[in-house]
Amino acid sequence: MLAVLLGGAGVMHFIRPRHFDRIVPPGLPPRTTTLASGVAELGIAVGLAVPATRRAAGLAAAALFVAVFPANVTMARDLLDSARSTRASRLVAVARLPLQAPLVAWALRVGRHAPRR
Repeated sequence: MLAVLLGGAGVMHFIRPRHFDRIVPPGLPPRTTTLASGVAELGIAVGLAVPATRRAAGLAAAALFVAVFPANVTMARDLLDSARSTRASRLVAVARLPLQAPLVAWALRVGRHAPRR
């Protein structure tokens, strides 16, 4: 299931890159960061789907979830500051922030319970 989540997110980075470009934290090149994170998500998804690489991919997924947290903070901050954003979009963006912790825990659990080589 985690592979499907990451694979879907990775594909979206290529289908709708502007959405992701907007939430790249200042100081990073938006399109390059969007495409690199999409490639990372797709690669990790493949790694999770293959039993022999699932342990390493679980750790990589946890690291990725930590690494993209600043983008989620940027998105929440921008939506809170925007007069054009809806109340629902602001609520979703802020509620999403604490959900990173269970995603990290899930990824670590997948890696920890993967078969050893």
